[in-house]
Amino acid sequence: MDQTYQHDFEQNGKRYTYYDIAAYLTDRGQDITTYPYTIRILLEEALRRASQEPDTKKALETFIDWDHNHDKDVAHQPERVILQDLTGVPAIVDLAAMRDAVADAGGDVESINPEVPVHLVVDHSVQVDHAGSNDAFDYNVKKEFARNKERYTFLKWAQNSFKNLTVIPPDTGIIHQVNLEYLASVVRSEKQADGTYLAFPDTLVGTDSHTTMINGLGVLGWGVGGIEAEASMLRQKSYMTMPAVVGVKLTGRLQPGVTATDLALTLTHLLREHNVVGKFVEFYGEGLATLPLAYRATIANMAPEYGATCGYFPIDDQTLAYLKLTNRPQELIDLVTTYAKRNQLYDNGTQQQHYTEDDALDLGTVTSSVAGPNRPQDTIKLDEMPKQFDDRRDMPAYPVTVAGQDFDLRPGSLGIAAITSCTNTSNPQVLIAAGLIAKKAVELGLKIPAYVKTSFAPGSRVVSEYLKAAGLQGYMDQLGFNLVGYGCTTCIGNSGQLEPELQERVAKEAYPLAAVESANRNFEGRVNPLVKDTYLASPPLVVVYALAGTCDIDLTATPVGTDKNGQAVYMEDLWPDDQTIDDMTQKYLKPEQFAENYASILEQNDTWNKLEAPTTKTYQWDDKSTYIAEPPFAHNAAQPEQPHFTNMRVLAKLGSSITTDHISPAGFIGARTPAGKYLLSKGVDIKSFNSYGARRGNHEVMVRGTLANIRLQNQLSPDKIGGFTNYLPDDKETTIYDAAEAYKQSDTPLVILAGKDYGMGSSRDWAAKGVKLLGVKAIIAESFERIHRANLVMMGVMPLEYLPGQTADTLGLDGTETFEINVDGQTAHVTATKGDQKTTFDTNVRFDTPTDWTYYQHGGILPLIVQNKLAG
Repeated sequence: MDQTYQHDFEQNGKRYTYYDIAAYLTDRGQDITTYPYTIRILLEEALRRASQEPDTKKALETFIDWDHNHDKDVAHQPERVILQDLTGVPAIVDLAAMRDAVADAGGDVESINPEVPVHLVVDHSVQVDHAGSNDAFDYNVKKEFARNKERYTFLKWAQNSFKNLTVIPPDTGIIHQVNLEYLASVVRSEKQADGTYLAFPDTLVGTDSHTTMINGLGVLGWGVGGIEAEASMLRQKSYMTMPAVVGVKLTGRLQPGVTATDLALTLTHLLREHNVVGKFVEFYGEGLATLPLAYRATIANMAPEYGATCGYFPIDDQTLAYLKLTNRPQELIDLVTTYAKRNQLYDNGTQQQHYTEDDALDLGTVTSSVAGPNRPQDTIKLDEMPKQFDDRRDMPAYPVTVAGQDFDLRPGSLGIAAITSCTNTSNPQVLIAAGLIAKKAVELGLKIPAYVKTSFAPGSRVVSEYLKAAGLQGYMDQLGFNLVGYGCTTCIGNSGQLEPELQERVAKEAYPLAAVESANRNFEGRVNPLVKDTYLASPPLVVVYALAGTCDIDLTATPVGTDKNGQAVYMEDLWPDDQTIDDMTQKYLKPEQFAENYASILEQNDTWNKLEAPTTKTYQWDDKSTYIAEPPFAHNAAQPEQPHFTNMRVLAKLGSSITTDHISPAGFIGARTPAGKYLLSKGVDIKSFNSYGARRGNHEVMVRGTLANIRLQNQLSPDKIGGFTNYLPDDKETTIYDAAEAYKQSDTPLVILAGKDYGMGSSRDWAAKGVKLLGVKAIIAESFERIHRANLVMMGVMPLEYLPGQTADTLGLDGTETFEINVDGQTAHVTATKGDQKTTFDTNVRFDTPTDWTYYQHGGILPLIVQNKLAG
């Protein structure tokens, strides 16, 4: 490359330079209009880096005829990183530990410091301890700080001690909604030595799988584990193979009454069927113009649920309209407009992109639906919901008294109805629709049954402002959807207990209760350990189901209740028309609300402001702490280039769709679990256990919680559900943690057998860290979810994949064998021995890039970074 392809333009009195990707491709006989926008963004990064780092120029060749180069690597170095607190705390703990490792070796501790802008949004800790009353918010915030003072003090220390780290205080919003409404710029610029400004696309990674929500704004970003985020913070490149891009053509327009949630769930089902796992998804077509940006954000948010790395919408007129709505500076809007148009990143609907694969959806075919009972991709039409409970029709009624009222519950009766999650609370149309339904219900005299725990947790304080301005929040309150917090709450399992009388009854005698939530995840056991089935639905549908008190209802034909005159009330009697929703959105949602909220977001929480924290360069660990402890990962020992494991035992034999919730739960800590017993031994009373998510900064708690989900089914312990296994030398049933400790005593390496989509779900680095600490050397699965595979690699755990057509069952493996694994390049030769019988088979080593091997050989990415920093 003999030229830099650097061009410039004037804007608002400033001179901007940029790297012209169209000119670069034209010189190589390529037509940029055929390139997907996501590939254009990656190309711009590569072109810019090649100018700054000449040794990387050869990597540009991968972008020529890109769709024939899926076996070649692409380096990626995002421009910023966002963290939420449950995954962010362990990431910052790792940085603090790396500073200690550098100090121990006599190095400069400040070499371990974020080198790109990092925002940590504290949104995952608030729990719904109290709901259904006007004092719920204040009560929950008070409890939140009582539980998390130590964690929050640690985060304040981090903000004081690390450069480029900004902490968004608790109770101000949800990470992805704050990113969408405030943090994201779409186009970034940096002042150069000559006074000009270099313009380039805003890109990011985040320690939450739903970071993809920002794709709706034309910003390329996705979720990664905390380990990979730490590398990105320190400007370490990550590598991926040139992604396949699935183009999804949207045509037509949504029918009246169909919501963004309905569309997102429909696309989740469609794209899971297509199999977009590990691929980029990019939306295009004339249907895009009919989708407001908030609709796009809902769809992009669900990318992890349909399995894609991202779900991208290109920059267009809707993007600019949203930037204006959310009060972005006019100078920025002008920059986005000019840069995107000049550098071929602005979509005008006339270009004909080429995609690796294609799919399509006519928006007019989408109907109202929910998803469940335990997978987001399993959509169900409203009239088919009663079929979900046909297999339990013979169960007897379940009598319960709540608030002095007697009820006979049936399977499908609701324990929880929650309007929650950034997925939907970023969308004013569905929230105003929910408010209008609440208004109509109150006017008709409808009430929600007392056994249903209702809650409302929006992702931004702006939501409260426009609902109050529209006069709708009062009606929500009257039904019990009072504000409980500005955080993820029920969506991540922070639902709190059920209504007290129901909680006590079900804890003693289980019954298949249901939950309905406007969220993105409904894996079994996630929302609440006492809830069997969870259905995802739009906020207005959450209100309607709550009024009915059950999910076992056909809302298209069955009344949800009776009014004060004894007349039947149907869903259609409550549902507002689209024009009313649009009119109210236009009238009550204003840029001034965003301006006022985000001008003070760092000072909105007085309790946080008063919290004192040290300012030392290294953290002073407290050996007595059960929240924050120095982890061992920065000191991992190097591993052989071609490992050979013998006399391995199976710690767990698992089925398909094992989620990171199964591997590393975020919610309730049981008193009889290894983690609960550990906390009790440290003097922590049961009421102060908090959650696994809140204790991710302490590896002693987290390793004991690994594979401890109450719904986990280990086939080595078929008669018991939960974190149990058979300690094979003695054929003794015990907890997975206790078995792992026993295996360590005999230096026995461990392996896990699994089915398809191992590690699907949230981007939890502890799902990899935990198995590492348990002594697991390899995991053999039919397939791995993208983020979790990367996390395993970066922790030095080997992901092995059965060859096509082979599974544990087809090979006759029951998990009681001893295993030998001999790694030979990209193939691992496996021998499973049981008595006199030997079964030999090959597996693919899922080290997908040369860098993966480097991570493994250094014992993980963290010790590698420490070594690199010490070497200068």
